[in-house]
Amino acid sequence: MRVAVTGTPGTGKTTASDLLEQRFAESESDFDVVHLNRVLEDEDLYTEVDADRESKIADLEALAEWLEGRDDVVVESHLAHHFDADRVAVLRCAPATLEERLLERGETAAKAQENAESEALDVILAEAVEEHGLESVYEIDTTDRSPEAVADALEAVVAGEREPSAGEVEFVGYLG
Repeated sequence: MRVAVTGTPGTGKTTASDLLEQRFAESESDFDVVHLNRVLEDEDLYTEVDADRESKIADLEALAEWLEGRDDVVVESHLAHHFDADRVAVLRCAPATLEERLLERGETAAKAQENAESEALDVILAEAVEEHGLESVYEIDTTDRSPEAVADALEAVVAGEREPSAGEVEFVGYLG
């Protein structure tokens, strides 16, 4: 079983996945959490650096090879939906809140706005549905949820205790 946890940067993926990882360790679960962005950095699995965006361009093929044979994992990254997964949890956040979060963690105003607009346009959700189908996508709105509550929702996705739910969260009004 492989579960992807994806979403626009700032939606809470790493924080919630860290909590989930602690829970797995405490319960001696067979599941592991893979923080794909850390793998990208640690293993140099990128093709170039985009100076304008101050980000690395992931080598998706190399990351896919790295993930091969890894089962019973939760793969966390804004790129996680690009890889094989049985279930895909897409974390969502109201664009204005998302923009605030990104600015608070030191992102540029341009990058924060770009990510907020991407969130309003459902970019990652649409990619996840296109790649995996509606029946495998679980949307989780993190806007007013604590990290613990988001981890609870992720745990329910992993355990199969939650129904797929793509298309329930909508932020397009942000663009108006």
